[in-house]
Amino acid sequence: MVGKTLSHYKILSELGRGGMGIVYEAEDDRLGRRVAIKVLPAAALSVEDDRARFYREARAAASLSHPNIAVVHEIDEAAADGEGDVHPFIAMELIDGETLDARIRRGPLDLPDAIRIATEVADALKTAHANDIVHRDIKSANIMIDQDGRSKILDFGLAKTTQSTQLTRMGSTLGTIAYMSPEQARGEEVDKRTDLWAVGVLLYEMISGSHPFSADYEQATVYTILNEDPAPLTAIRTGVPMDLEHIVGKCLKKDADHRYQHADDLIADLKGVDTTNLSVRRSAAAVSPAPAESRSEARLSWWMLPFGITLILVGAFGGGLFQSSTPDPVLYLDVDMASQSTLAISDDGKLVAFKDSSSGISIKNLETGDEFQLQNSVGFTNPAFSPEGDEIAFS
Repeated sequence: MVGKTLSHYKILSELGRGGMGIVYEAEDDRLGRRVAIKVLPAAALSVEDDRARFYREARAAASLSHPNIAVVHEIDEAAADGEGDVHPFIAMELIDGETLDARIRRGPLDLPDAIRIATEVADALKTAHANDIVHRDIKSANIMIDQDGRSKILDFGLAKTTQSTQLTRMGSTLGTIAYMSPEQARGEEVDKRTDLWAVGVLLYEMISGSHPFSADYEQATVYTILNEDPAPLTAIRTGVPMDLEHIVGKCLKKDADHRYQHADDLIADLKGVDTTNLSVRRSAAAVSPAPAESRSEARLSWWMLPFGITLILVGAFGGGLFQSSTPDPVLYLDVDMASQSTLAISDDGKLVAFKDSSSGISIKNLETGDEFQLQNSVGFTNPAFSPEGDEIAFS
């Protein structure tokens, strides 16, 4: 189709193709601007009811106005020069950038960038959901990242029809299936919570560099979505805050009733993640020396070790082991654990708390080598760091 004219659009080049059509760069002869044209196969809307539904729902989606949703200029159908078949097509904003899928293939994103993109996508979905529009096909290939780093959701004009028309069968690629919610994979009615599931998949993918649910073939992927939980992000990548892992886990609840029910709630939690030092590999960490009130933090990680141990830790552990060609200094810390006291390591791996020889609790900074005892901590045990690493609880 390159070189031909479709309606008043001159096709210049092919940008990409997938199960739901081919995307071209085109010149709008009427307005003199470059656009992206998504051309659907001629057989995609061969049934009149499908055609009417497609145009009704696609035009509703095209009415959405949000900085993180690609602008839809026109939805129509036409035959290209010299062709008899009439093709439905969507003319949309041409975005100078790359897909999120292409960006992830180069490696996991910095945590602040991943959180920002997820927040932008969730905010765009909030606008769509307020207009009773569910995307149903949020995936990294449908997110463009422009030259300013801003995300843009594509295909709002198509996704509304994927449940009930032939587009479902034509568009059911493995990439799409990997983002399906359990209810979507079962062929059940879906709502906005399916889109929020997909945001969780996006977050997992941006942070880990891999899909939370993937297999060698489609049926196995569906089985994984329905029956298995993904590996914890904190087990895959160091430095992931526990509250961020909690957000992803809540997005990926199998039961939609246990997920985020509204995009607002997801956005609020994402904005609550402290991104101050997430992208700094060797930033200094400080712990308040004043003791916290005696309490238990069930979600913090700590270990009961009823035996003597020599702890060998690598400096800047939280920044990623073996990421640098220059070895980090190794620190040896002898800790007497015979009294069944506990050992705690901060989430970023830079601080360790332990019961010292005076039966108090001491803190060791693994980057600087500094060590100090917490005030009024004699006789206490079970130290536990806050997710940010700036407070410590003990009992």
